[in-house]
Amino acid sequence: MTSPSDRADARLAWARHATGQPDLALESASADASFRSYWRGYVDGQPVIIMDSPPDKENPAPWVEIGKRLHDAGLHTPTVMLADLAQGFLLIEDLGTRTYLPELNDATADALYGDALDALLRMQMHVDPSGLPAFNREWQVMEMEIMPTWFLQKHLGVFVECEQWDIVEGAFSVILHAIAEQPRAFMHRDYHSRNLLITTERSPGVIDFQGAMSGPITYDLASLLRDAYVVWDNERVEGWVEAYRLRLLDARLLDETVDTDRFRRWFDMASLQRHIKILGLFCRLYYRDGKAGYLNDLPRVLQYVLDIARRHVDTAPLAEFIVAKIGDRDIRVPVAA
Repeated sequence: MTSPSDRADARLAWARHATGQPDLALESASADASFRSYWRGYVDGQPVIIMDSPPDKENPAPWVEIGKRLHDAGLHTPTVMLADLAQGFLLIEDLGTRTYLPELNDATADALYGDALDALLRMQMHVDPSGLPAFNREWQVMEMEIMPTWFLQKHLGVFVECEQWDIVEGAFSVILHAIAEQPRAFMHRDYHSRNLLITTERSPGVIDFQGAMSGPITYDLASLLRDAYVVWDNERVEGWVEAYRLRLLDARLLDETVDTDRFRRWFDMASLQRHIKILGLFCRLYYRDGKAGYLNDLPRVLQYVLDIARRHVDTAPLAEFIVAKIGDRDIRVPVAA
């Protein structure tokens, strides 16, 4: 097994060779929730990025292939200048450091989300999802089951009685049904404020797309507008959602029989599926991968789950079940802490 220091040495050697800069220095640019990492260097004063994607842990080939699909459809993704897929090193364009998250506020949200929704519509209209994995029922269930396993049991030490599983599974069935009703399109799967960058040209820059699938048409919309890292007033969110529904109708990506209420329910259920998963995923990132920072985001994600579930009579029991299991504890703190 390659040690971190050996990997760092190999990365630097490859970067110096790829750029023709024997004295190139690298600094951490960012790391995502996977084993992939990004490193910034400067060539003649201009920044470039080295993507380090260890093939045994994070195969870089999907990132390259999906990035090409997005680029060909007119989306702004990092240009690949040189790639060594066998080693998992890529020299790519630096889209900068201005992610949406720190720049979103009441005054900027409409304009920034306007750009992001334009890009999303282009993605759903023009990016071919053929050959991508299907975000099917089995995948959706697998994701949601991360929550009881890692959030309730591992993180909070909560035991779920057999009869209580009926509540959980009942809500899961409602969610699965609503997702199954929806038209399918290209699905980025992590289309949110940390993966969108404000760029000088063709903003936003879109990153972290390697997990793309073919999935329900409201999923990326939910990922964007019900972001695990930022919360907006529900009335404002519903205004954005309705405006996007009308654009989907105009683009003929949505049947005219899908009215406001039905589309909003689809959006809510896609949001609920995603945030149930994230509750468990953020805990798994802590226990399995040693990434503790995500625990601080748990209260926001939990509130999404509770608020959305309570809006619908057939998912409300899940919210009350979770509240009863958690009690008044601080969910940012592991039960063993």
